[in-house]
Amino acid sequence: MFYDTPNGHGLPWDPFKAIISPRPIGWISTVDQKGRANLAPYSFFNAMASRPNMVGFTSEGLKHSPRNARHTGEFVFNLATLPLMEAMNKTSTELDDDSNEFEFAELEMAPSRHVRAPRVAASPACLECKVVHFTEFEDIEGAKTDRFLVVGQVVGVHIDEAFIADGRFDAVKAQTIARCGYRDYALVDELFELLRPTDPGVFVDKK
Repeated sequence: MFYDTPNGHGLPWDPFKAIISPRPIGWISTVDQKGRANLAPYSFFNAMASRPNMVGFTSEGLKHSPRNARHTGEFVFNLATLPLMEAMNKTSTELDDDSNEFEFAELEMAPSRHVRAPRVAASPACLECKVVHFTEFEDIEGAKTDRFLVVGQVVGVHIDEAFIADGRFDAVKAQTIARCGYRDYALVDELFELLRPTDPGVFVDKK
């Protein structure tokens, strides 16, 4: 099938998010200007750059996380895993400004080193970030979309050493989860290696 996006797909469910999957879950913790903690998952999240490391998430609407990140210039990414799945899902609940999602999901907060936002103590890996870019997307007609991109430079990394094996972070042992389409999720339970032709020791027959 083919469809022009302005005309719609004609399917019962939008295939877009299912096609662009799996996606890392941006489990983002922030504090507001009064120091109140917030924690929420974002399905539009990914690594943006290396050297320096940068990550970014997009919010559909100016919700607590992007608003707090814009005001304070900081946020923390917390890795979502299978043991933390139910708690992560609970933090997607829209609570008022005075409520604490950590407490609502019965999650312990841990202090960060370089930012004010707390970390999820039970998460195997957390990235402390300073905001370097904040913008509202415009569509091809130049109209505002009420979709906001937040990009942060990683200034500190926390890793539970139980998940480091042979000098590498073990995503399988951590049971990292990812967001797919609809209400579907994926679990990292198997990895395979694919070397590049330019990697040392890899022979490429140029005939």
